[in-house]
Amino acid sequence: MAVKKEYKTISRVAGPLVFVKKTHPVGYGELVELKINGEQKFGQVLETADDNVVVQLFEGTQGVDKDVTVKFLDEPLTIKLDDSIQGRVLSGIGKPLDNGPGLVGTKTEIGGAAINPYSRGLPDNFIQTGISSIDLMTTLVRGQKLPIFSGSGLTHNDLALQIARQAKVVGDDSEFLVVFAAMGITNEDALKFQRSFEESGAIDNAVLFINKADDPSVERLVTPRMALTAAEYFAFEKNKHVLVIMTDVTNYCESLREIGAAREEIPGRRGYPGYMYTDLAELYERAGMIKGKTGSVTQLPILTMPGDDKTHPIPDLTGYITEGQVQLGRELHRKNIYPSIDVLPSLSRLMGLGTGKGKTREDHKKVADQVFALYAEGKDLRGLVAIVGEEALSDRDKRKLNFAKIFEEKFLQQGLEEDREFIKTMDLAWEILGTIPREELVKIDNKLKDIYYKETKL
Repeated sequence: MAVKKEYKTISRVAGPLVFVKKTHPVGYGELVELKINGEQKFGQVLETADDNVVVQLFEGTQGVDKDVTVKFLDEPLTIKLDDSIQGRVLSGIGKPLDNGPGLVGTKTEIGGAAINPYSRGLPDNFIQTGISSIDLMTTLVRGQKLPIFSGSGLTHNDLALQIARQAKVVGDDSEFLVVFAAMGITNEDALKFQRSFEESGAIDNAVLFINKADDPSVERLVTPRMALTAAEYFAFEKNKHVLVIMTDVTNYCESLREIGAAREEIPGRRGYPGYMYTDLAELYERAGMIKGKTGSVTQLPILTMPGDDKTHPIPDLTGYITEGQVQLGRELHRKNIYPSIDVLPSLSRLMGLGTGKGKTREDHKKVADQVFALYAEGKDLRGLVAIVGEEALSDRDKRKLNFAKIFEEKFLQQGLEEDREFIKTMDLAWEILGTIPREELVKIDNKLKDIYYKETKL
């Protein structure tokens, strides 16, 4: 085995980056070891050229100077994987945070291998989240990537934890294994996530990767890749259904911008690097199914929209790559409605594949369309009422206005621990549709109304 060359040719340090001169040819993404006063620090090759190699350190550049020894290890960043990783709490770079032993198993490169489009399976299995607004209106299917667009201070973390506890594929007895990747979160949130998994017992069927706000920002770029590599192992090697929850993608993108600035790159929109679309696609496209394998990777990335702006580069680019979005609304949050999912801008592009007879129920899509239409009209009428008063409305408009109120209070509103079966969600939808005369439900076939419609007063 060849002896690895060591260098003392550091030319400068900029933020989390170390610039090394006059090295032998090294590969992009190669693992690097630095020795600082007898202590080891690790990094990764970010850029390689004839005269300079740029290394990003995972553990900060404190103590790094021109006398520090740099060794290129001739291997990419890896994580050791076997079944014992299940139930573990790890740092963003895969080090134990739960006082357990170090990881054992097969070394696996975290870059992942792209799924051949021909080999991809078509996502069409309905996932019951137990959240009525998602199950009826923005249905999640196995193998989908469906982000949650939120805002600062909204209840996206509570929603993610509830979905992690409740998600199940109807008609399949196997539980979801949850891989949870937290990026740039506070100590308080980290403790909350860990406690929630432990107290509910969900930790036994989960793997947690936690990168805190005070951890090096470079580690944040590695965290989702570590998590997705673990997810792919369980999905495609062990044939499990895996749900990957990543929060907060905005913190991840801020790290991309920080490192881009340290490299003196020409910035793109709002200072974010021009390759951010490609970088996010590398993460999101690791969701899916492979023909011939029963396992799957389903993604729920969470991002907080800066200033609640949906046109900001992070939600904008995410929307192009993913298959819809679940958007939280600040107005609903102010009304103390949980989960504060605004169903009007929310969308699931794969909903048609996972719903209907034999998958959910024959009336699912028609009911969702009718509820959407009535709620949209009811919300529009609120603006009119503010100008002319409710007395000026026709009886028909008053019914729609009342429908919007009932929909929010009885359908959207759920408890933190409330796991609604899909049949209960559908019964509840028909109950609130019963406040509208049968002839006004124009999006539902008469055949379905004969079976399910019943006039109600709420």
